[in-house]
Amino acid sequence: MEYVESRNGGYYVAGTRVSLDSVIYAFLRGESADEIADAYRAITLEQAYGSIAWYLAHRETVDEYLREGKIEFERMRQEARRRDPAFYAKLEAARDALANRHR
Repeated sequence: MEYVESRNGGYYVAGTRVSLDSVIYAFLRGESADEIADAYRAITLEQAYGSIAWYLAHRETVDEYLREGKIEFERMRQEARRRDPAFYAKLEAARDALANRHR
């Protein structure tokens, strides 16, 4: 059985819309396959274990893919901040106000 498939430039748990990224980041945070399957109801326990096993067998490739994804995300975040600084200033002010209310 295939547990991981590559499509649209990313990796996914085969036959689902659950990204391999989601499963692997949960695994790297220390979550068990049971916890991952519970969190992502679209995948079975077998698919969770299979995805983790596939990752471990292809760790170098997937780790590079994840690094590239982080770099791309940061680039897009910076671009969004550059395009609409007023929105992000309001967002930060709201975040600060919320943090101050909980102190």
